[in-house]
Amino acid sequence: MDNVACKWLSYAERDVKRAKVMLRENDPGASTFFSQQAAEKALKAILVSHGINPPRTHSIEYLLDMVRGLGVNVSGLEEAEILTDYAVESRYPDFGEEPSEEEAERALTIAEMVVSFAKDYLARRGLKC
Repeated sequence: MDNVACKWLSYAERDVKRAKVMLRENDPGASTFFSQQAAEKALKAILVSHGINPPRTHSIEYLLDMVRGLGVNVSGLEEAEILTDYAVESRYPDFGEEPSEEEAERALTIAEMVVSFAKDYLARRGLKC
């Protein structure tokens, strides 16, 4: 499971890079999508490190609850719950307005925080990702 957890984390890190590129390319919708994906995959890396098959969900709130259920202190990450809407809404034209550049920057900051948290957590568990 260690290699699988690290793979989830590497995918999360890759999505942070993609979010940055999309922000530079003036595509805040794509940027927010990749920020959501990064946070989702980072939280799933924590679950996998405990031998839990990650659920097929985009709900950051649900994933945070699962991680919290493992006894992991996720206080300070609650703001990441706002990323859930970007999993779908930012990809389709009939789901409302496209996110603004400011929203994309905020989403990226939050995603980086979640990915950093997961990386530190896995390192404390002895995983060298």
